[in-house]
Amino acid sequence: MDNQAMSTVSTSSYAKIQFLQRQAASLLLYQSVLQSEVGIAFLDLLQAIRYTDADGRGCLQAYGNYFHALATKNQNWEDYLIHQILITENPFTKLAQTEEFANIPKALIAAVQHDLQVLQSLYECSTAALSELVQNAAHLPVSPIVWYREQDKLESETSLKSQVMNSLQHTENWADTVEDLAAYYQQFGTGIFAQYHALRWQNGQFIGIQHSDPIKLDILAGYEMQRDSLLKNTEFLLSGKTALHVLLYGSRGSGKSSLVKALLNEYSHRNLRLVEVTKSELQDLPKIVEQLRGVPQKFIIFVDDLSFEEDDDAFKALKVVLEGNLTAKPQNVVVYATSNRRHLIREFYADRPNPKDKEEIHVWDTMQEKLSFSDRFGLTLTFEGADQKTYLQIVRHLAAQAEIDISQADLEYQALQWATRHNGRSGRTARQFVDFLQADLSVFGNKKHTSIPE
Repeated sequence: MDNQAMSTVSTSSYAKIQFLQRQAASLLLYQSVLQSEVGIAFLDLLQAIRYTDADGRGCLQAYGNYFHALATKNQNWEDYLIHQILITENPFTKLAQTEEFANIPKALIAAVQHDLQVLQSLYECSTAALSELVQNAAHLPVSPIVWYREQDKLESETSLKSQVMNSLQHTENWADTVEDLAAYYQQFGTGIFAQYHALRWQNGQFIGIQHSDPIKLDILAGYEMQRDSLLKNTEFLLSGKTALHVLLYGSRGSGKSSLVKALLNEYSHRNLRLVEVTKSELQDLPKIVEQLRGVPQKFIIFVDDLSFEEDDDAFKALKVVLEGNLTAKPQNVVVYATSNRRHLIREFYADRPNPKDKEEIHVWDTMQEKLSFSDRFGLTLTFEGADQKTYLQIVRHLAAQAEIDISQADLEYQALQWATRHNGRSGRTARQFVDFLQADLSVFGNKKHTSIPE
């Protein structure tokens, strides 16, 4: 097989491919860098070039898979490799998050330095160089198209990230950057929390959300006092101080959920992460909190539309997190929950004690525990239903944001019509009205009276 390969691949190219394969195989800690789709396609291409068949079809197919993987990621090979180094999880990256660099075992540092030198040699094997190797191996008159995109400017969100990326891109020896990498991992973490700002807990694991709700704080209006209280509490969390668990209670459509989601777009650059947990997954809450403990990011566990039935296991799990147990409460995690109910556990008239009851003796105590569960949140923010003044204030604010050019009188008239014919006065109704009006004016022009559907 080797003789056949060398008959179609030059001796120097064959030696280069063999060297790269040996390098990749020697990784001690950063193996996961090459275990994603792009990394696997890269290794498969090296193998196909080294052992190309007579007509080069296997080599060409492997190059096509590699090109497709890079195009799907919309990254150059070099950008991909650096990105993987910054987010990968291994014993070194995990330890660097919690320990000072001086306390990390020397053997671990030596292994990282070895791996960085290996990865640097793979980094220097550009897609253009691989294209030329494929051309030679498959006896093509011209080299295959090279995947390439203009490099983005270094992210300005953190000087440390820019410094690390600059070091990897321009230093002669990547092994010299190990201390900078450790500082990066300590500040920004690794793995899925470094890769995604919004996540959900699903079937016992964290799932990254690629396209989270882009809503911004400046879109929201009408509940400024509640917003400011939530912002202040979130600042406590980001500053490492004791932040309170928060219950956002009130009318449907008042913007409770939108306000929580907008926090992520306001503070993600400061290491805030939002983890969505549905009611059906709340029994895992203590487990979730323990997995978040000790990592650099700050987490809001977001529970939307919260309510419980009697003897609900989810109620017990949330109670443990809110009240605590023998395990210390992590400083980097809070729960923000929304509900349309002030009393989160449903109460029936049959639940109320009757002097003739011969069952539980202290039934009043049990009922009061249910009714006072919401008090276990340190901060409760109440969102009352929007009156006409508040509703129109929200409409005017949203219309200004959308740059809708109609008279205020016409805007308010149509907004009140919309509320009457649809879901009543609320922030959600105002948002729906302005979205419809903006689209209507954009498509059909600035008419004096926009048609409001029944």
